[in-house]
Amino acid sequence: MPQRRKPELSGRDVSKKGYVDGQSGEANSRFEMGGSVGKRDGSINIAYAAVDQHVIGGHADQVALLWLGKDGSRQELTYSDLKDLSSRFASVLHDHGLHQGDSVFVLMGRVPELYACALGTLRAGMVFTPLFSAFGPEPIRTRMEIGSANVLVTTASIYKRKIAAWRDQIDTLKLVLIVGDDAPDDCVALGPALAAASSEFEPVRTAPEDPALIHFTSGTTGKPKGAVHVHNAVVYHAFSGNRALDLQPGTIYWCTADPGWVTGTSYGIISPLVNRATMIVDEAEFDLERWYETIQREKVEVWYSAPTAIRMMMRAGAKTAAPFDFSSLRFLASVGEPLNPEAVIWSEQVFGQPFHDNWWQTETGGIMIANQPGMKVKPGSMGKPMPGIEAGIVEHENGTVREVADNEIGELALRPGWPSMMRAYLNEEARFQKCFVDGWYLSGDLAMRDGDGYFWFVGRADDLIKTSGHLIGPFEVESALIEHEAIAEAGVIGVPDETAGEIIKAYVTLNPGIDPSDELERDIRGHARKKLGAAVAPREIIFRKTLPKTRSGKIMRRLLKARELGLPEGDISTLETDET
Repeated sequence: MPQRRKPELSGRDVSKKGYVDGQSGEANSRFEMGGSVGKRDGSINIAYAAVDQHVIGGHADQVALLWLGKDGSRQELTYSDLKDLSSRFASVLHDHGLHQGDSVFVLMGRVPELYACALGTLRAGMVFTPLFSAFGPEPIRTRMEIGSANVLVTTASIYKRKIAAWRDQIDTLKLVLIVGDDAPDDCVALGPALAAASSEFEPVRTAPEDPALIHFTSGTTGKPKGAVHVHNAVVYHAFSGNRALDLQPGTIYWCTADPGWVTGTSYGIISPLVNRATMIVDEAEFDLERWYETIQREKVEVWYSAPTAIRMMMRAGAKTAAPFDFSSLRFLASVGEPLNPEAVIWSEQVFGQPFHDNWWQTETGGIMIANQPGMKVKPGSMGKPMPGIEAGIVEHENGTVREVADNEIGELALRPGWPSMMRAYLNEEARFQKCFVDGWYLSGDLAMRDGDGYFWFVGRADDLIKTSGHLIGPFEVESALIEHEAIAEAGVIGVPDETAGEIIKAYVTLNPGIDPSDELERDIRGHARKKLGAAVAPREIIFRKTLPKTRSGKIMRRLLKARELGLPEGDISTLETDET
């Protein structure tokens, strides 16, 4: 077998370039809650912080994970169970000749083995990379090649349909583990391997800056980017989960995000476990009645979901929610894309409290701006910076960054120094360095800050529309459009115009039972002009059955624009199947 190529992590030595000192006591002290998080003699291991410290502290029998199967089955795993399973998985890796720093990719649905693999990989000092199970063969292969995968854990069905044909072409791949009791001849069955493995595996004493996690994020062009996060990120996962999501010991918590995305790992595995919550994991995909029943039956206290799901709830109406008891809920939060103001108002009416929007990115590794518990919520705002996070609205040119005044649009930027910040893009140092200018991390998101310090999302920098001298953020137009009773979702782009520079064009999907018509199109345009003014309202409304979205629910405006103008579509590996 050819010699294994380690991923290039040159970008992670960012302290020498003045971006962040991830090992500094000063940086950690801003975010630690009453003491260090899972540290031993200067080392820090995410699995130890998430599991072992609670077992040692006398909470071995607390339920850590309540798993709900598609078929109605139910399984409870205590913190002691997670310690046992993660130790066994780490032992399996060790017994097959894997070493600290090796790369473990996991590709499966939300089943208990996924969580054992995540924690076991981190326990062994190896690097955990989750992939979304609905990816096709090419997105899987591309990410495994970029990440120099050494281990893949998946199911027999996924392996046969998506991987077997090219498995031998990944020259770094040493081991394929198949969930269950049987496996193809060139793979290892995980069930028997776990049963035979030792349950005694001391967490590796990883250093704060040792790589722990790789999350892939798609760019508008080029290959997906592999953002590298380190074990020290757990300090911020603990802090932000407590401050932004009100996670406390014993909290019944449900994050609906799949671990194939950064939210489903940072706040669907690590943060709740470090804060000693009891987390709910539902194997099934979105089903509104099932979700409402789960909240009522399991007495969910903190619920973290996505705007796409919330809008689907809105489409179903308040009557669908009326039979259910939501009195256990004490905090609702949303992430993934901006939360429209009407969704906040609707949730207050239906659940008795608002969804609290927050903002962060794969690159930040954790929540940066939030409507925290106890804060006044301004519908449509993503809130204020978290304690210890310095955020600004900036303009930059020729390597110099300047903050703009309140209520002016600019790029949302952060002062580096928080523990969960990415340390590199795999093998792409130049791409990584471009994110940092003049002492700021530049997010690529446009926003503004009001006089009260609340931040408001405007759009991605490459989504901004300039029409007749006005700079228009698509989110503002989309929010106005979905206030129309007929519209379920909207995506807005700018298209070239000789007179105005660009004109605004909107693509919309309609609520059930409503059919497109010329009369409806005129009514929607009239509604938009009334809400936004003639200069900002869309000139054209296009009806679609669905809008192109990522599998995490974000509307892909750039894809709408590429198709409109006949441009290259770029990386569409995260695209859901869409119909026009």
